[in-house]
Amino acid sequence: MIAALLVPVVAALGVASSLYVQVIHEDWVDRQQAACRHMPFPTMEHVAGWAGLALGLSAVIVCVLLTRRIRRHHGVRLWDTWPGLLAFVSVSLNVPAILLELFMLWAMHTPDGSGSVLGDCG
Repeated sequence: MIAALLVPVVAALGVASSLYVQVIHEDWVDRQQAACRHMPFPTMEHVAGWAGLALGLSAVIVCVLLTRRIRRHHGVRLWDTWPGLLAFVSVSLNVPAILLELFMLWAMHTPDGSGSVLGDCG
Protein backbone atom coordinates (compact mmCIF):
# COMPACT_ATOMS: atom_id res chain seq x y z
CA MET A 1 0.00 0.00 0.00
CA ILE A 2 2.85 2.40 0.79
CA ALA A 3 4.42 1.76 -2.61
CA ALA A 4 1.11 2.45 -4.32
CA LEU A 5 0.80 5.77 -2.52
CA LEU A 6 4.39 6.72 -3.37
CA VAL A 7 3.79 6.41 -7.12
CA PRO A 8 1.80 9.67 -7.46
CA VAL A 9 4.24 11.46 -5.17
CA VAL A 10 7.25 10.37 -7.23
CA ALA A 11 5.45 11.26 -10.47
CA ALA A 12 4.61 14.75 -9.17
CA LEU A 13 8.18 15.28 -7.96
CA GLY A 14 9.43 14.34 -11.43
CA VAL A 15 7.25 16.98 -13.05
CA ALA A 16 8.18 19.60 -10.46
CA SER A 17 11.89 18.88 -10.86
CA SER A 18 11.64 19.06 -14.63
CA LEU A 19 9.78 22.38 -14.51
CA TYR A 20 12.35 23.73 -12.05
CA VAL A 21 14.91 23.50 -14.87
CA GLN A 22 13.21 26.49 -16.51
CA VAL A 23 13.35 28.48 -13.27
CA ILE A 24 17.06 27.77 -12.88
CA HIS A 25 17.71 28.75 -16.50
CA GLU A 26 15.82 32.05 -16.23
CA ASP A 27 17.67 32.90 -13.02
CA TRP A 28 20.99 32.13 -14.74
CA VAL A 29 20.12 34.44 -17.66
CA ASP A 30 19.10 37.20 -15.23
CA ARG A 31 22.39 36.87 -13.32
CA GLN A 32 24.36 37.08 -16.58
CA GLN A 33 22.51 40.23 -17.59
CA ALA A 34 23.06 41.82 -14.18
CA ALA A 35 26.78 41.01 -14.23
CA CYS A 36 27.18 42.03 -17.91
CA ARG A 37 29.25 38.94 -18.65
CA HIS A 38 28.78 35.32 -19.61
CA MET A 39 28.71 32.96 -16.65
CA PRO A 40 29.25 29.20 -16.47
CA PHE A 41 26.22 27.01 -17.06
CA PRO A 42 24.64 25.97 -13.72
CA THR A 43 25.25 22.34 -12.79
CA MET A 44 22.02 22.31 -10.80
CA GLU A 45 20.10 22.66 -14.06
CA HIS A 46 21.57 19.36 -15.26
CA VAL A 47 20.83 17.69 -11.92
CA ALA A 48 17.22 18.88 -11.89
CA GLY A 49 16.65 17.90 -15.53
CA TRP A 50 17.98 14.37 -15.17
CA ALA A 51 16.30 13.94 -11.77
CA GLY A 52 12.93 14.81 -13.29
CA LEU A 53 13.28 12.12 -15.92
CA ALA A 54 14.58 9.58 -13.40
CA LEU A 55 11.67 10.23 -11.04
CA GLY A 56 9.12 10.01 -13.85
CA LEU A 57 10.49 6.71 -15.11
CA SER A 58 10.84 5.29 -11.60
CA ALA A 59 7.14 5.97 -10.96
CA VAL A 60 6.28 3.81 -13.97
CA ILE A 61 8.70 1.07 -12.91
CA VAL A 62 7.33 1.00 -9.35
CA CYS A 63 3.79 0.77 -10.70
CA VAL A 64 4.67 -2.15 -12.98
CA LEU A 65 6.44 -4.00 -10.15
CA LEU A 66 3.52 -3.27 -7.84
CA THR A 67 1.08 -4.66 -10.39
CA ARG A 68 3.03 -7.89 -10.66
CA ARG A 69 3.32 -8.23 -6.88
CA ILE A 70 -0.39 -7.58 -6.20
CA ARG A 71 -1.43 -10.04 -8.86
CA ARG A 72 1.00 -12.71 -7.66
CA HIS A 73 0.29 -12.44 -3.92
CA HIS A 74 -3.36 -11.40 -3.82
CA GLY A 75 -4.76 -12.54 -7.16
CA VAL A 76 -6.43 -9.21 -7.94
CA ARG A 77 -5.75 -6.59 -10.56
CA LEU A 78 -4.05 -3.36 -9.62
CA TRP A 79 -7.12 -1.19 -10.17
CA ASP A 80 -9.31 -3.40 -7.92
CA THR A 81 -7.85 -1.66 -4.85
CA TRP A 82 -8.04 2.09 -4.22
CA PRO A 83 -4.27 2.57 -3.70
CA GLY A 84 -3.66 0.55 -6.85
CA LEU A 85 -6.19 2.58 -8.78
CA LEU A 86 -4.52 5.78 -7.59
CA ALA A 87 -1.12 4.46 -8.71
CA PHE A 88 -2.52 3.35 -12.08
CA VAL A 89 -4.21 6.70 -12.77
CA SER A 90 -1.13 8.68 -11.74
CA VAL A 91 1.12 6.60 -13.99
CA SER A 92 -1.35 7.01 -16.85
CA LEU A 93 -1.16 10.78 -16.38
CA ASN A 94 2.62 10.53 -15.99
CA VAL A 95 3.18 9.31 -19.57
CA PRO A 96 2.72 12.81 -21.07
CA ALA A 97 4.78 14.18 -18.19
CA ILE A 98 7.67 11.94 -19.22
CA LEU A 99 7.46 13.51 -22.68
CA LEU A 100 7.68 16.94 -21.00
CA GLU A 101 10.71 15.77 -19.03
CA LEU A 102 12.38 14.53 -22.22
CA PHE A 103 11.64 17.86 -23.91
CA MET A 104 13.16 19.77 -21.00
CA LEU A 105 16.31 17.65 -21.28
CA TRP A 106 16.46 18.29 -25.01
CA ALA A 107 15.99 22.03 -24.49
CA MET A 108 18.65 22.05 -21.79
CA HIS A 109 21.26 20.37 -24.01
CA THR A 110 20.44 22.32 -27.18
CA PRO A 111 22.56 25.44 -27.61
CA ASP A 112 20.70 28.73 -27.65
CA GLY A 113 20.73 29.92 -31.26
CA SER A 114 20.69 33.61 -30.45
CA GLY A 115 23.02 33.35 -27.46
CA SER A 116 22.51 35.15 -24.20
CA VAL A 117 21.57 38.79 -24.62
CA LEU A 118 23.47 40.70 -21.98
CA GLY A 119 21.71 44.00 -22.54
CA ASP A 120 23.27 47.44 -22.37
CA CYS A 121 26.58 46.88 -20.60
CA GLY A 122 28.37 49.85 -22.07
